[in-house]
Parts: sequence; structure tokens; C-alpha cells
Amino acid sequence: MAEGTAWRKGRLCGTLRRMIHGADHVALSVADLDRSIGFYSKLFGFEVRRRLAADPELPLGRVIGVAGAAADIAHLYLGEFMLELFRYRTPEGRAPAAGRSQADHGYIHFGLRVSDIHGEATRLQAAGVRLLSAPVEFRPGVWVVYFQGPDGEVVELRQVPDALR
Repeated sequence: MAEGTAWRKGRLCGTLRRMIHGADHVALSVADLDRSIGFYSKLFGFEVRRRLAADPELPLGRVIGVAGAAADIAHLYLGEFMLELFRYRTPEGRAPAAGRSQADHGYIHFGLRVSDIHGEATRLQAAGVRLLSAPVEFRPGVWVVYFQGPDGEVVELRQVPDALR
């Protein structure tokens, strides 16, 4: 959008508050749907509520702007949060670009809240998960640690005291 548009001037905020009810989900494109389901369900307690095949006759291609797209999809829930996993059959998905870092533009991670970040980091390392660092106190009382999922996606664990929420 061009400079000076209504959204830049804040004129749409009142309307958006009535229209937007909250964040709904995060979606990941994965190489192996079963592997990713296992990772997120076994290590983090996500529950698979739905699996479906979005074949070319369904409107997936129109939604994403890629004619003829087809994917196997799984909806995983942790409480009210949904993690949507896509394993694209057409077109076949590609691995993230080599050398991609958290500083690169676009999606960089999603976060999960924990109450014992050091215990969770130890548990994940014992399960063979690659942490990007040890837990770090980012600001007083707020601890974070990032790790990589099965396809190199980055996930954050965050521990925040109730008083800072």
C-alpha cells in the first residue's frame, strides 16, 4: 500500500477491533507430515484433530494462488492454539534457503509458553532437538530459548512470570 493510506494513519483501528477477534493459527509447510505430527504431538502435547487431503479439485490452489495445488493437511491443537501442517504434493515443497537466519524478512518463528524453561530445554536436548542456544534471560524474569523443528522451522519457548503477563 502507498504511503499515506488509511491503515498507516491509524484510521482503521476501530473497525479492526470489531472485525478481528484474535490470532487463530500458524501454518508450516513440511517435508514429512507424519514426522512433524510425531514431533509436535510427542514432544509438546499437540493433539491431532483433523487430517485432510486437499486435492486439486478443492479450492486450495485459488486460496494460495497456485493453480492445481494439492496437499495433505493436519490440524494440531494445543489448547485453543492451532498448528496447521501442510505437506504439498503439487507443487512439491522446497527446503528453506541455506543460510536463512532469524534476521531475514518474513516469518521467523512461533512461540510456546512454558513454566520451566530450563527443564524443557534439557528434555528437548535429551530427545535430540537442536537448540539454537541455552535458555537466555532476555529481560528481567523473561527467559527464552529457540530450537529447530524437523524441517528447520524455528520455535521459541518463553517463560514469563505471571506478574509480567
